[in-house]
Parts: sequence; structure tokens; C-alpha cells
Amino acid sequence: MTRDPSAPRPSSPLSASSEADDETAFAPAPAPGAGRQLPPPVPPAERAKPWVQLKYFTFQPAIFPRLLGEASPDARPGDLVNVYDKGGQPLGIGLYNPRAKMVLRVVAHGADALLGEAYFETAIRRAVALRREIFRLDETTDAYRLINSDGDGLSGLIVDRYADTLLCEVTSFGMARRLPDWLPLLHELAGTKFARVHVDHDLGSLEGIKPSWFNETNAAAPARVKIREHGVRYEVDFAEGHKTGFFCDQRENRRMLARFTKGARVLDLCCYSAGFSLNAKLNGAAEDVTAVDLDEAAVAMARRNANLNQARIKFVHTDAFAYARQMAQNGEKWDVVVLDPPKLIFTREAAGNAEGRRKYEDLNQLALSLVKPGGVFVTCSCSGLLSWEDFEEHVIKAAHRLNRRLQFLDRTGAGADHPVYSNCLESRYLKLLWARVW
Repeated sequence: MTRDPSAPRPSSPLSASSEADDETAFAPAPAPGAGRQLPPPVPPAERAKPWVQLKYFTFQPAIFPRLLGEASPDARPGDLVNVYDKGGQPLGIGLYNPRAKMVLRVVAHGADALLGEAYFETAIRRAVALRREIFRLDETTDAYRLINSDGDGLSGLIVDRYADTLLCEVTSFGMARRLPDWLPLLHELAGTKFARVHVDHDLGSLEGIKPSWFNETNAAAPARVKIREHGVRYEVDFAEGHKTGFFCDQRENRRMLARFTKGARVLDLCCYSAGFSLNAKLNGAAEDVTAVDLDEAAVAMARRNANLNQARIKFVHTDAFAYARQMAQNGEKWDVVVLDPPKLIFTREAAGNAEGRRKYEDLNQLALSLVKPGGVFVTCSCSGLLSWEDFEEHVIKAAHRLNRRLQFLDRTGAGADHPVYSNCLESRYLKLLWARVW
């Protein structure tokens, strides 16, 4: 593996997560120990270097410039720094990058913070053990998330396992610098051989990450792999696939759909790689399945997956809005309709997200018009900036405009391999509503 020789090496302090979209997500927390006397602050001269101090009391892992106070002169981009709270007390450790939008990523608090650089190996081992030893995911699939950024205390790093290949997505300069040294450990723990590292162009530029650091690693990895999940086989195309190539987060929801589809006529809107369609057909014994997507590459990938499983599915390459509108005019109805659109909301600002909210309501209204009375409707949102309550409200409005009622059966999200820490609930992005339509 090659590494840019100009990139500084990581430094360790002497003592001892999904990306937030904007700094307004993080309101400062109240001062700890309210009502009792706090110990005196640690003077800057006595702090373990390198260090940073926060302007406000907060337990959030993502620190934007307005929340950061001072930094020691020796704190460099990518350093693991000791973090002190507003009162000058030790808070934890984090990855520092003054040039980034998120200048500090607090990765550990309490006893974990005392480990310094050794914390990262501990966190990696803990994350892999959760999936392989506790959840025992290898028994049902060879595709799952090994590291979920903030959800595993490794903010800025996502690692998905696909058969013998790891797909790593790095959005933190500090993580990118350390990743080459961690790959042998990851392969040992996961039983994999290859790795592909993805660096988003815009985020990489902001963070100072050079994709060339991973050229050698990426060149040695396969372009496509075949995986299994609940008895269904898929081909993952790293070049054509969205995000990390396959949506592992929907694994349990794909399986859950099968309980509603025996002998049913199923419509899968925004089908992507046909995960819901294939589970409806193969595990749910659906009579007829139609899968729709606007992305030509996605439809081609979905067809390959259907052929891989010898499953007969009708694929339609067109816009979901236009297709649903035409089918409604034709009077078509389905027993089960699944709606899984791409992310539609990109900002918390009301003026900026109004269009996305309208799209959710309009698309859900069109999809609901295609469900038979007593049929099942499964609707999804992967917009992390849309709350559960708002998503549910948009879906209810869509149903009531049609003079129909929803009998809610369940609310689900991402699989257990996408854990969420209590101080970063905004990374709980995936939302599914399951309902009968009357």
C-alpha cells in the first residue's frame, strides 16, 4: 500500500459515526454536576498535549467550529487530542482537523479515553465481535456492516463486509491516515482478503484526504463480488453501486416483507438492486412481482440478481412518480406495495427541505392509491434529517387525502449491525412504516 510521504504521522496523547449535516444539530448540553461544586480546572500548562477545549458543555461526538474553544499550538490535523470541557476538566479524546467542517470528532469518554491510540484497536475488536460473536451474522449472510462510524466509537469510518472484500468509506482525515495500518487487523478479525476504500470527492477535499493513498489497495480488490443473504444471492458492483455498493441496513426488513407476500401481487417502487422483490418472490412465495427504478444501472444490476436466483420478476425502467401516476389512472391495484425512495431531504432549514417533504407526501399518496383495500404498504425514508414523527405525519396526510386509513403494524429501522450511541441519536436515519390500508 502506498502512502503520501507528506502526510503527517498520527500522534498519541500522553494521557488518557452516519455524518451530521450541519452544526445546528448539536445543541450544547447543560453543565455536568449542576448543583454541586466541580473540581478546579486543569490549567493549560498542565494539560496532556496535544489538547483542545470546548466552548460549551456538550456530550456530542461531532464538534463544529462554533463549539470549539482553544487548541494547543502543537495540535495538528489528524492528531488524537485530549479533549477538555468548558470547565477545563478532562472529557475524552478525539480526532482533530482544524480545516474540516467538523473540526473535532470525540471518539471516547471515560476509561476508554485513557487508552490513547490503543483505543482504536480496542474499538475495532469490539465492533467486529458484536457482529460475528454476539449477532452471529455469518450464519445468515456474508454481507453486513462491521464498523458504523459514530455508532461504534469510530467517527468518520464505515466498513462493510462483502464476502471476502471490505468496503471502507472514510470521511475523516484522522481515520484515513490510520486506516492502512488497521487493514491487516480487520482482515484477520473478519476473515477477508481484499479492501476497497472510497473517499467522497467533496468531503475528501474538505478534510484533506488524498484518494491516491489507497490506489494500491483498491487496485488489488475485485470490482464485483457475489454475496448471500437469507438464502438470496446478490452481485455487488463496487463501481456502479450507490454508497458502499449494497444496502445492508435493509437486511431484516427485506426478510420481514416475506411474511406478507404469499400468493400476492407485489409492487416494488424504487427497487434498486431488487432486494425486496427477490425476498417477496423467493422467501415469500409471491405470485407476481413488479420492480420499478429510474436508475438504468440499478435496473441492470437488479436483473442480474434476478437471473442469479432464477427468479421471474418484471422490471420497469422509469420514474416512480410517472409509473405510479399512470398505474393509478389505469386502475391497477397490488396486494403489497413497497416504496423505498432515495434520500429526499438534505438540510434542516425549512426553506431548503420543503421540496423534499412535498415529494415524500406526493410519492406516498401515489403509492397508497395502488394498494388494494386490506393490502400491505411498506414505506421507507433514509433521510436522517426527517424525524420519525414528521415522516409518519407525511404518510398519514397522504393516506387521508385519499380518504383512506392506515392500520399501522410496525415501525422498523436499520439492522442491529448499524448501532447508535446514546449521544448521537441523529445517526438513526432509516425509518420504515408497515401498515394495512383501508
